Amino acid sequence: MQWWNDFVDWFYSEDGQRILVTAVIPFVAIVLAGILGALIGRGAVKRLVAQRDHETRAAAVSALISAGQNAARWHSQSPAAREHAEHLANDADVMVRLLPISGANYAADWASHQLADMRVNSVSFSYQADQTLAEYRERLVLWLHKPNKGRKMFAADLERWRYEDQATDPVIMEQQKWAEEQYTAETEQSVAHEPLVEPEVETATTEVVTPAATAETDDRYSAPVAPAVSTAEPMTGR
Repeated sequence: MQWWNDFVDWFYSEDGQRILVTAVIPFVAIVLAGILGALIGRGAVKRLVAQRDHETRAAAVSALISAGQNAARWHSQSPAAREHAEHLANDADVMVRLLPISGANYAADWASHQLADMRVNSVSFSYQADQTLAEYRERLVLWLHKPNKGRKMFAADLERWRYEDQATDPVIMEQQKWAEEQYTAETEQSVAHEPLVEPEVETATTEVVTPAATAETDDRYSAPVAPAVSTAEPMTGR
């Protein structure tokens, strides 16, 4: 305990107090200030990065929502407007896929499916496309604020759609045809058919043409049977 007594005596001596005031206290103050400044700077940088990340995600989600609004009015737009809207939708899809956030690819795939549905349903000009647009907007906003929950919902929808029948409803096809005729009558411009409609038209044409082609083939190759019988008569005479 002698060393402790010596330290206490030195600490309260004039030399000890001078070293404490001129060296120890400033050193401790500098270290604490450095630690406190590092913590404050780290917190500020994290807030800045989080704010920047949120702004980037919000811009991507806004682009997807804008593409959804264009898709809900797809059949009322001109071909030039459709081409521009499709270009913006592709840009929004790429922007979302490049986000460093959980479920970005799921969100892009889900949005692409919903945009295709809204383009088909927009032929009725009304409720179904608007309802899909409202759900589309709410789900993307939810994913923006809660990425993990939104990713699970996107994955569940994509898995369900994978096993659903993707055949086109005949009623929707008739409505789409009527809407395109109305648009052509008003603007005197033809409207290209959606990819979902063309395969069914080609299949129907093939089913009508194939029986006729088969009948012609049978009639064409049934005639040469007679010469085969006539060539056998000279052989019988010998």
